Amino acid sequence: MPSLQQFYHALPHGARCAAASLRGYYLRRWRYGAETRGLVDAALARDRWDHDRWQEWRTARLNHILTRAARQVPYYRRYWRDRGKLGDPGWWLQLKHWPVMSKAEIRERPLDFLADDCDPNRMFRYHTSGTSGTPLSLYASRGTLRRRYALYEARIRQWNGVAIRQRWAIMGGQMVVPLRRRKPPYWVHNVGLNQLYMSTFHLVPETAADYVAALKRFGTTHMIVYPSSARVLAAAMLDQDLAPPRLAVVISNAEYLSTANRRLLERAFACPVRNTYGMAEFAAEASECEAGTMHLWPDAGVVEIFRDTIDESGPVGVAGRLIVTGLQNDDMPLIRYDVGDRGRLSEDEAVCACGRNLPVLAALEGRTNDMIVTPDGRHIFWLNPVFYDVNVAEAQIEQADRHTLIVRFVSTPDYTVTDGDRIRNRLRERVGDITIKLEQLKSIPRGPNGKFQAVISRVPVLSLSDQRHVDPLRDDARPGA
Repeated sequence: MPSLQQFYHALPHGARCAAASLRGYYLRRWRYGAETRGLVDAALARDRWDHDRWQEWRTARLNHILTRAARQVPYYRRYWRDRGKLGDPGWWLQLKHWPVMSKAEIRERPLDFLADDCDPNRMFRYHTSGTSGTPLSLYASRGTLRRRYALYEARIRQWNGVAIRQRWAIMGGQMVVPLRRRKPPYWVHNVGLNQLYMSTFHLVPETAADYVAALKRFGTTHMIVYPSSARVLAAAMLDQDLAPPRLAVVISNAEYLSTANRRLLERAFACPVRNTYGMAEFAAEASECEAGTMHLWPDAGVVEIFRDTIDESGPVGVAGRLIVTGLQNDDMPLIRYDVGDRGRLSEDEAVCACGRNLPVLAALEGRTNDMIVTPDGRHIFWLNPVFYDVNVAEAQIEQADRHTLIVRFVSTPDYTVTDGDRIRNRLRERVGDITIKLEQLKSIPRGPNGKFQAVISRVPVLSLSDQRHVDPLRDDARPGA
């Protein structure tokens, strides 16, 4: 029987747009409501709060999260019961007494992290694997999603003078058109979210003019992009002297924005390019202001910087592991969660030149993957969905050459041959006819920082046009540095 995606890909373009729009209306009902405007205004007002007011707000919110977790979330309740401290709020109201939690613990039993009064069938379920290659299932209530997307509207769109009601485009990792398509449109119009969703799987220099023309016809005001994918379009625009659409801002998403990529995108699109940092777990987020500073969102979560090898805080201003406690999702609270990234907080407590009194993420190490180069020259960044809903604990993809992918994975006890077939089929849907070798391991080798890179490519990614337009500077600058 054909899969839902195969059925979708068999539809004519208009019907695919209709299907995308139905999905968009569904997401809009979950993410936005009558309360959104007030939530956005409140977030913008908090940007100017002084330290004492922020401290009072965060303490109250953190106490609520910790109390709910200790009393009503099975995983944490067992922990405090086993410690004999369940009835002692003096212990569980202090974050330092909570253990550090790994992705593996959530992956193995996600429902244990849901509060007792939550019905998973009435919640929004979604997936992530981030930079670690470890797929997770997560749950959020309508209220959580609306609070989170109000913060996004305030600190990403509003800061840059745009809004969700305006037309915008995204260059993301969804298979919005079938890979076999060889002529435009390589996108769908999602009416529900005022969105033009553009395929990154069809973006090559030869199709760049089609993408630019579509952006102009759509009346796009801003774009949300994977920098490594948008780089291909930007380089082609400069090579082919394509006039850019009239954009207010280009916003990076999901991966590290290098200095060279930023400069390339700014030249091609003739507008500001803003960096962001976030995660599907909603436990820590940051965005870049007009002064070039990466501001953490204090109302999204508490961020601690831990040493690389032991679970304890490191010196202020020194890079280490990001350990985060979410303040938004009180139905599936994540406390002292090791997100798998490294970073450094700024020691400077002075108010930013933008006037906002928000902490600064001075350096970020994470979200950096190689890209897969297909035999026909396409550059593919987002492959995480390949591992959604398969019985794999963690996975790594290595491209040995243009025609060979090696998938290393650690299976769960429920793994079967069918899971391997699903991985192969999903990869071929995204990269085309290519040799795929599966290697089942007991563990994936880690680097010195204890992490492994989810995608490794042995194939050069930069095209000649990229190399002509990227500044010949070493790419070691970090956001906000």
